[in-house]
Amino acid sequence: MTDLQIAKKVQLQHINTIAEKLGINPDNIDPYGKYKAKLPLSLINRKQAEKSHLILVSAISPTPAGEGKTTISIGLNEGLNQIGKKSIVVLREPSLGPVFGIKGGATGGGYSQVLPMEDINLHFTGDFSAIEKAHNLLAAIIDNNIQSKTTSVNLDPRTISWKRVIDMNDRALRRVIVGLGGTTSGVPRETGFDITAASEIMAILCLAESLSDLKQRLGNIFIGYTFDKKPIYARDLKAEGAMAVLLKDAIKPNLVQTIEGNPAIIHGGPFANIAQGTNSVIATLTGMSLADYTVTEAGFGFDLGAEKFFDIKCQSAKLNPKAVVLTATIRALKYHGGADLKSLTAPNVEALKNGLPNLEKHLENILKFKVTPIIAINRFATDTDEEIAVIKNFAAQKDIPVALADVWAKGGKGAVELAQLVVNAIDKNTSQFTPLYKWEDSVTGKIETIATRIYGAEHVDYTSRARADLKKIADLGLEGLPVCIAKTQKSLSDNPLLLGRPKDFIITVREIEIAAGAGFLIPITGDIMRMPGLPPHPAAENISIDDDGEISGLF
Repeated sequence: MTDLQIAKKVQLQHINTIAEKLGINPDNIDPYGKYKAKLPLSLINRKQAEKSHLILVSAISPTPAGEGKTTISIGLNEGLNQIGKKSIVVLREPSLGPVFGIKGGATGGGYSQVLPMEDINLHFTGDFSAIEKAHNLLAAIIDNNIQSKTTSVNLDPRTISWKRVIDMNDRALRRVIVGLGGTTSGVPRETGFDITAASEIMAILCLAESLSDLKQRLGNIFIGYTFDKKPIYARDLKAEGAMAVLLKDAIKPNLVQTIEGNPAIIHGGPFANIAQGTNSVIATLTGMSLADYTVTEAGFGFDLGAEKFFDIKCQSAKLNPKAVVLTATIRALKYHGGADLKSLTAPNVEALKNGLPNLEKHLENILKFKVTPIIAINRFATDTDEEIAVIKNFAAQKDIPVALADVWAKGGKGAVELAQLVVNAIDKNTSQFTPLYKWEDSVTGKIETIATRIYGAEHVDYTSRARADLKKIADLGLEGLPVCIAKTQKSLSDNPLLLGRPKDFIITVREIEIAAGAGFLIPITGDIMRMPGLPPHPAAENISIDDDGEISGLF
């Protein structure tokens, strides 16, 4: 049975009922139909939020076999509710690109899903559309200013890094020429498109704590330089007010429900290999204001989304996470141990053992932040008892709690053991969250701390362009920003072919982008794709709708 078929068997509760479970008067929500709604920012209560236990779900290095962080996050939340805890799960929104491409949706799976999955995976409440429009408004204002003879700020088109965005995988738009057609159509220049989830507006929305903070961050977006080398920001083009207006509803988090009828919040969707990879600060604080336990996730492996969650989001919003659930699958560990992708369903204890160093490194990384780790084995039907025992024995040797989570097949019932281990870990109060670095450290110091301590690199090399970027950052007075390293998710290194736990490698920083609005710097390593392409047979080929409005093919 597919995820969509399972979801359609569920009798959804009205969103007013879901709101009431959180103690919210239905008059205080903005419904989008019967089963989803926007929540007001006034629900955030900092004092109450400080009492909530924040739990991060992360994973080992991703593989084509999939790890299932979202499924585990939802299942853990169901399990916590099943053992009598008031818990809420707070997740990112899916991007249409992966939905119609190769990855599919991002609403969990099996009996561990958030609903209505069709709406969430498609247009949802229009947040991505609003982000796209705000981003492209700034792009239009930039090109209009270049064209203008009366209001121009003298922008040098060669220095502009701001592209346009669209929420679709479309490789043909990666590099484009705009302004063709004569003087009335603009000034010709080379630019391109990124996918909406890679927009700095997305990163800004997910770090802003209020509308005023949002507007200030939008104004801080770095555009480029004038011909006489003066830096230009979005505020110099008077763009931030109109952009904020376009985002006035998108800044509000979205309330939905799980298969078991528990409240869930979904908001924002920045990629984790070029942005912070977690849902919005506002959504997290809303969840923490409404529940005793708040389960959230960070994209890709711990080395990417979770490191950025801790060093950027938690420092920015003053969050204090209490535990990390590290998701692992036997299939993925066998892949890291050298097994062929086509053979991962076959028993292979030797490959599994060879893949354990990847799990070990991620556990070590969690402990560097002084937060308690718990291993969740995301169970698949092909896992054998002998293979499960290998991971349990490994965890016992490391004195780290481990639970078999059968949430795809059993929902919350399959996560009761995991939920109890998380509660026990939090009750022991051993976590003393400490960021890896201080924002005031040097830019190279921050990069090298992450590269050596989290990735396991021997040292960091910088190209001549990256060194020029370091000087530009210093000249702009932005050295005090945190770093959001763009790196492949497939490896702990910057080489996607180095699986397992690579050692003695060198990280090369090609360039460093400035995301002054979001409030971080982006050192680029390897070949990072901001506009994916569709595979030869995209998921879109299998998606359709009948005369009764029934959707098929979503997964």
